Amino acid sequence: MSDAAAALAGSAADAESSAERNLRLMASGHERQEDDRCPICFDLTELPMSKHSKINVCCMKRICNGCDLAARRRGLRGCPFCRTPHPHDDASALVMVQKRVSKGDSEAIAYLGEPHFRGTLGMAKDVPRAIELWMEAAELGSVYAHYQLGGMYYTGDGVEEDKPRGIHHWQQAAMKGHVQSRNNLGAAEDENGNYELAVQHFMISAKMGNEQSLDNIKDMFKKGLATKQQYAEALIGYRDSVEETKSPQREEAKRLGI
Repeated sequence: MSDAAAALAGSAADAESSAERNLRLMASGHERQEDDRCPICFDLTELPMSKHSKINVCCMKRICNGCDLAARRRGLRGCPFCRTPHPHDDASALVMVQKRVSKGDSEAIAYLGEPHFRGTLGMAKDVPRAIELWMEAAELGSVYAHYQLGGMYYTGDGVEEDKPRGIHHWQQAAMKGHVQSRNNLGAAEDENGNYELAVQHFMISAKMGNEQSLDNIKDMFKKGLATKQQYAEALIGYRDSVEETKSPQREEAKRLGI
């Protein structure tokens, strides 16, 4: 085979591989990961989860605000899940996290990467250590770690920018149901002018309850880059997804500002 023919065959193989990856990416991750469910009521938590739930470093369980409110009303002042008293300062919180890390808890390892990356919880900023922790957690299956690595490499936040590497990590997270990673993939495709792929990503994440993705599809519709049918489908899917996360005690928590 000539060099030109070999190069052409190699390009065809790469294109086929890329197409296969896109098919796999678009065919998976349409349902949110199980960790997005409150371990007490078992319902999916409304997005963004940081607003509608709280993580407990004693057991690394994220409890929805509705269940947190119910626990308080029963007089419980510790973790609603494992009953451990809440840490009283950053030092005691760090001890709890380290205890989980020593047991190989992937989410605790991923969680510990954040204070190293930002220099919080009384720790000095140490980006290389944060990367090391996130890589370890990702290998253990943490989608949050993949998400963090994706953002860091794609934007060059604390490291040399490496967009393909960032996208790879977001893809790994998105295929396991991480909603914000899916939205970010849509934004990356939009930025690169791949509007059809961008809309597909945004529709998947909008149907899982991501308002930002819904807004992105709306903007693309206004620009003629998405159809009216696609926007309507995303809107209905978004509304249905959000409705499924509601409960009387969660609505009460919102009313009380919890």
